[in-house]
Amino acid sequence: MSIKPLRSGDTIGVMAPSSYVEKEDIEKSARILEARGYKVFIHPQTYARQHQSAGTHADKLDALHTLFRRDDIDMIWMAGGGNRALHIIDKIDYDLIKANPKPVIGFSDVTAILNAIFAHTDLGICVHGPVFKQLHKHKDLEQCLATLALSPQGLEVDLSTADFIREGHAHAPIVGGNLSIFQYLPQTLPHNFAENKIILLEDCGEELSKIDRMLAHLKRSDVLSSAAGLIFGEFSDIKDTGRPFGYSLREIIEEHCEGLNIPIVLNTPIGHAENLRSTWLGNHYFIDSSNKKLSLKSK
Repeated sequence: MSIKPLRSGDTIGVMAPSSYVEKEDIEKSARILEARGYKVFIHPQTYARQHQSAGTHADKLDALHTLFRRDDIDMIWMAGGGNRALHIIDKIDYDLIKANPKPVIGFSDVTAILNAIFAHTDLGICVHGPVFKQLHKHKDLEQCLATLALSPQGLEVDLSTADFIREGHAHAPIVGGNLSIFQYLPQTLPHNFAENKIILLEDCGEELSKIDRMLAHLKRSDVLSSAAGLIFGEFSDIKDTGRPFGYSLREIIEEHCEGLNIPIVLNTPIGHAENLRSTWLGNHYFIDSSNKKLSLKSK
């Protein structure tokens, strides 16, 4: 990997690309990292508010570009998820990012930005991991920091509690993240960025019927059939309101993945709820049903 590992004394820049965040959560998380020897710069935009959003699109783009441009910022940690990160990806200066590559971490709504950076730059600098506001209560913080430091204990996800519904192995970069956001990306981002990749999908608070429609869309768009592997993370707080849908999450996944001769994993410890193992997007991972591990590997 060509990116610089995060080290004690490095400066972490924070901005909010989606919904607004609470200052108390940001300050608590900053203290947690500062106690571990990191420096934290909170961009003023982090506390902006416009309706539910963390300021305007222009506010967000200016903050993101500023953090990439500044030589004294070593990595960028997204403050929170929510809504409207998808709106800015067409305006991001990807040439600036290619000229000043540094790690970017977040998940949920931030899925749009992380995958857009990889699709436009071919750089594996993004991490699917907790947003900044969670850090003061994130139980997998040590694994997350080990991942950012490129430490061996952070570069492997134990799949012993997961369920391989298709056996096999794959060695390919990982893309993906939140299903409800990712579904819009394969047809709108360049270079067939999801083709021949291991695709990670997780979500929370969605209706079973909506998950069914989203996976049907990805199937009919040939996204699932062109994948090297499929990793389904945790789908927490799933809804089934109104007339019972009748199909379980596993039944839905198995129906849309029928006939695929690739490894398919269910209940991977990556999601919105208790478990969120951090994972480098755009980088080669090896997944094997025989040892039930997901490991970062060199090409």
